Amino acid sequence: MKFPADIWLRGDNHATTETIESSAHEPSAWTDADVADVLTGMLRAIDRAKNPDTAADRPVALRGFSWIVNPYEDGGVVIALEMTLGAVVAGPFNIGEGQLTAMIHRVVSAARATPQTIH
Repeated sequence: MKFPADIWLRGDNHATTETIESSAHEPSAWTDADVADVLTGMLRAIDRAKNPDTAADRPVALRGFSWIVNPYEDGGVVIALEMTLGAVVAGPFNIGEGQLTAMIHRVVSAARATPQTIH
């Protein structure tokens, strides 16, 4: 699946749009693993915007950011992530706001509960 993401880096006066490729199913059939894949893709996209020479498969941790699911004006929902580096907004996705919010909450909570060492 491919989806658009708008990326804004702190300190820049403009946003860029990138198309993210994900192994996730269509949003209406997403599992928690699909949501984790989408979030990982979003985090890697903002990292590449700041560090263009970064490896495409660089490890990321699903922690250290704020997130929200918002309705999109033309239907569906968007996912917005914000961190010190900047922000990334992806979508719209054809999935219920409450359903996606619950899935992201489970995925992020599980990641926080799993000890990780990032070097």
